[in-house]
Amino acid sequence: MSPIRLRIDGRTFRDSENREVTLHGINCAADAKFPATPNVPSHVSDNFFDGDNVSFVNRPFSIEDAATHFARLRSWGYNTIRYIFTWEAIEHEGPGRYDEEWIQHTIAILRKAKDYGFYIFMDPHQDVWSRFSGGSGAPMWTLYACGLDPTFFDVTEAAFVHNVYPEPQNYPKMIWTTNYTRLVCQVVFTLFFAGKEFAPKAIIDGRNIQDYLQDHYISAVEHLAKRIHEAGDLWHDPIVGFESMNEPNRGLIGYQDISTIPSEQKLQKGTSPTAWQAILIGSGNACEVDTWDFGGLGPYKSGSSLVDPEGKSVWLSPDYDDTKYDWKRDSGWRLGECLWAQHGIWDPETKTLLKKDYFAKDPRNGAKIDYEYFSNHWFMDHYRRYSKMVRAIFPDSLMFLQPPVLEIPPTIKGTEDDHPNLVFCPHYYDGITLLTKKWNRVWNVDVFGVLRGKYLTPAFAIKIGENAIRNCFAHQLTAIREEATENMGIHPCLFSEIGVPYDMDDKYAYKTGNYSSQIAALDANHFALEQSRANGFALWCYTVNVCNNHFWGDQWNGEDLSIYSVDDKPVPNSGAFTEEESRASLDITSPSYSRVQSTETLNVGPSNLSKAISVDHMTSEAGNGDVKGLRAAEAFIRPTAVSTHGDLVSYGFDLKSATFKLSLSAPSSTPDDAPTVIYLPAFHFPSSTVETSGGKWTIASEEDKGAVRQLLRWWHAEGDQSITVKGVVRKQGGALSSDEDEGYLQQCQRQGCVVM
Repeated sequence: MSPIRLRIDGRTFRDSENREVTLHGINCAADAKFPATPNVPSHVSDNFFDGDNVSFVNRPFSIEDAATHFARLRSWGYNTIRYIFTWEAIEHEGPGRYDEEWIQHTIAILRKAKDYGFYIFMDPHQDVWSRFSGGSGAPMWTLYACGLDPTFFDVTEAAFVHNVYPEPQNYPKMIWTTNYTRLVCQVVFTLFFAGKEFAPKAIIDGRNIQDYLQDHYISAVEHLAKRIHEAGDLWHDPIVGFESMNEPNRGLIGYQDISTIPSEQKLQKGTSPTAWQAILIGSGNACEVDTWDFGGLGPYKSGSSLVDPEGKSVWLSPDYDDTKYDWKRDSGWRLGECLWAQHGIWDPETKTLLKKDYFAKDPRNGAKIDYEYFSNHWFMDHYRRYSKMVRAIFPDSLMFLQPPVLEIPPTIKGTEDDHPNLVFCPHYYDGITLLTKKWNRVWNVDVFGVLRGKYLTPAFAIKIGENAIRNCFAHQLTAIREEATENMGIHPCLFSEIGVPYDMDDKYAYKTGNYSSQIAALDANHFALEQSRANGFALWCYTVNVCNNHFWGDQWNGEDLSIYSVDDKPVPNSGAFTEEESRASLDITSPSYSRVQSTETLNVGPSNLSKAISVDHMTSEAGNGDVKGLRAAEAFIRPTAVSTHGDLVSYGFDLKSATFKLSLSAPSSTPDDAPTVIYLPAFHFPSSTVETSGGKWTIASEEDKGAVRQLLRWWHAEGDQSITVKGVVRKQGGALSSDEDEGYLQQCQRQGCVVM
């Protein structure tokens, strides 16, 4: 076991030198959501329902390719990886049958990551429960355990599944997100979190389905964690902690009336059945259902549609071989019949709803349930079990707690759950851009403010102008962080998902090489992160090798958020200057220049500047500094604080002027061997002008195992200090015209859009 490299001190991360660490991270990798053998991305139907016989070995990539990917990410300034894995990868063959080959592959990949100095936290990833309900995460057998038949999810619209969509290339944009409010997720998440309360008849192997699912889920992650522990050389370096379940959902828990759409359900797209309509359709009954579309200002009703499953049921037939996975279902849980009917919620013979408020109150005490109540009770009950398991193996593990997305965090401040090693781990996406796949420079919406009742009317939440939009993002992220502090206590805040779609404007950039919209959107998100004083983030996402291309994107549900694609020009490598070139590249007008070169007490001088600032290779191909076509690299390859002696007060990068500013408060002068360190990419800083409040600095390009990073090291005095570094401004491609943006706004207004 390695010495502790990262610890928590109040709201900050600290390294072994007690410097504040900023976690500049990436999700690696998005294609870990689906198997490698057979290769079944979401648009492929072949072998899809053979969910037991799959392998995730070579996800996120092969051992042979690992060095290439880690060196690339390290060179781009990332020091943190949110390591994506799924429950399915561990336990796909059946309950208790673990894939040891995948586990050993994972351990080998983690050892490779260790060579590059990453901080890694493990993410047990899921989206809308599983691949077979339109997302990722749980093994197929969990659906059979819940009494559901995945082969009829499509005809009943119990879930929209890309793999079985008739024309996968025309799969509606982001429709998969609506699966959270369709029948499968409503059933499974209800059973997972609160089956004992709401489905007491669902007994399997002598346990309620809630315990059955949670026991297997936690045991699967526990098995992986134990194997990591047994490896002996991965804890602390590179692994620093575990995250809780990705994007948990309440299912039906807290629905006050299942015959209506809950007022808090802000996302509606495509057919939008009430829970009661979904139950009817899931049992083979036709229903007329409202349809919705998503415009620039949010969802709007577009009409209605008849959903007719032609008598097919989402519930397993009584003829299903229920012995396949060696479990024993209780005789009181009948296959072939809706589980909710068996609990008296409705009458299948008369098709009558009997208990519309069945999920409205906690059966244990009669308390009214809302999302906040769910988070404080059933979600936290599960989190406590999960975190107890992790800490039994790794007592000093950092626990990255992720509550339901954009919901009020659990109220745990001052309780035992307010643990000193807790990290608040929210997600944030600009929903307007994500769902419309367009960056609108004219207006956007303060979605978080709307959700928290900040405005008398949603119309007041509209922000006009690009500066207002950028500030709006920053204010939302700040509010999310502050709300968590109020409810959870003082902890670091790391946004473990944030990102933008690359296939904006009907893939305009892919046709023209003009990535200005992606650059603007991604820069706005990074600006918000910097302004919010979050302690870190993990950008979504990095998709490797051939798993991202311009036609299928990330090859998962039509998403296209990867910063890397085989169909784009690669980001140029950073070459090194000779010693002579290095001297010529320094800003000799800077007061720091003479001090750095003449100081004998610091081991800094021409001899260790031989790898300083790299040359600019970009202009040779693009000409005139034009970098369009590099997949918006100028927005995500950006300078950042790495290790700060003292407390980081603020930092940020102005892309338009290629200027980085940082301010800090230091308790003492900087130790010789532990300066403040800033990642200063040669991408933006092939030459630099540095201005400081005082002290000494140097810039050097360092290469290690193929990863080339340009770092600025700064030795400064105690007290309040600041530094400004100016790089090279590059030409960017033009955006859509303001007339086009305004025309789009007028179109949405004509459609009668409402604010999300």
